[in-house]
Amino acid sequence: MGQQEKVATSLAGTVSEEISASLTAVDAELARRYPGDPGTRQPVHTVYVPGDVFEPGTLRSWGDQALAALDEHAPDAASFAAVLGIPEELAGPVHDRVRAKLEREPVEDLRIDFEDGYGPRPDAEEDEAAARAARLVSEAYANGTASPYMGIRMKCMEAGVRDRGIRTTDVFLTGLMAAGGLPDGLVLTLPKVTYPEQVTAFVQLLEAFEKAHGLDAGRIGFEIQIETSQSILAADGTAAVARMIDAAQGRATGLHYGTFDYSACVGVSAAYQASDHPAADHAKAVMQVAAAGTGVRVSDGSTNVLPVGPTAQVHEAWRLHYGLTRRALARAYYQGWDMHPGHLPTRYAAVYTFYREGLEPAAARLAAYVAKAGGDVMDEPATAKALSGYLLRGIDCGALDTAEVARLTGLTRADLDAFASPRRGDLTVTAP
Repeated sequence: MGQQEKVATSLAGTVSEEISASLTAVDAELARRYPGDPGTRQPVHTVYVPGDVFEPGTLRSWGDQALAALDEHAPDAASFAAVLGIPEELAGPVHDRVRAKLEREPVEDLRIDFEDGYGPRPDAEEDEAAARAARLVSEAYANGTASPYMGIRMKCMEAGVRDRGIRTTDVFLTGLMAAGGLPDGLVLTLPKVTYPEQVTAFVQLLEAFEKAHGLDAGRIGFEIQIETSQSILAADGTAAVARMIDAAQGRATGLHYGTFDYSACVGVSAAYQASDHPAADHAKAVMQVAAAGTGVRVSDGSTNVLPVGPTAQVHEAWRLHYGLTRRALARAYYQGWDMHPGHLPTRYAAVYTFYREGLEPAAARLAAYVAKAGGDVMDEPATAKALSGYLLRGIDCGALDTAEVARLTGLTRADLDAFASPRRGDLTVTAP
């Protein structure tokens, strides 16, 4: 033991108390605006199906069509890996997990569309379709055939379709309540939001519905779809999307980038409208920064190049979709849109390759951090949070198994959750 140091201070205890008192309002504002990630599962994609097309067997049909596409165009692990450039050592594990996923849970998030994919219809027809959607969603959750997340995209809050969007939302939610209540996986998507006041109006609608049915305030959340340039940069030069999150009053769960509406809005010609266009990268970067720390998740858009036709054409479309998905994952956009059953094999292949190729390095870094073992990388708590979040996302989507992560890290699921959503105070790590 060395010589014990004498500790001396110069400030009275009241100085710290006064500073803390002066920051009380800031502390409260930080807690309100930036609560951090909710720690719940985020789906890897959203599938849109028009309101008049959705049927009780739609989810299973998408999975069966995706499996049939694999059987026809890449019937084994080696051929599938060769098309996409998946490393040889991952070809078997990724292929097996993709097929298992398509058999077990082909769609993670379904949106029954009453906007662009549905179009203008007579009121009586849309009323009936919205009521039918509510019945089918309720039945799916009751009989175990639902995807983890399901809901609708209604028409937007612009004057020409506002009343119709409000009514469809009301009919759908009322139908769910009549059938037994709102499912835990309910998701609503508000499209073509340009002004924060439109978000405020939608909050007003949901508040009225909750009050009418005696629901807890804030029970119904929703996603904000970013499809106009004004939602990124407002007329006064501010980032409107940040104000939209605030206008949602804690109800916003996601920001979804609309590839083709946004691209057209800023003048990108049809041949170049894609999720990797510089205009798309700029919009999503602003969305990402605006949402950081708020608990609101960002979703990438989609590709409209469908994997249909001769095998060579399917392979080309698959490579495009796989590459865009991998690109999005590297940029921390962990969710996207899929527009066709043929996109499902490459969605899951990209996601599973992303997590499986990084499993051992991430697990080793996290284990070293916990053990304070040092090494060639000096990680900080923020990186431990990111490593845990990476492993948890891999587990949630089926790319990784809890047991293999525990074996490699020495951590339980609860430990990973604690690192991914740290709280004040010491973090206690338990044995798996």
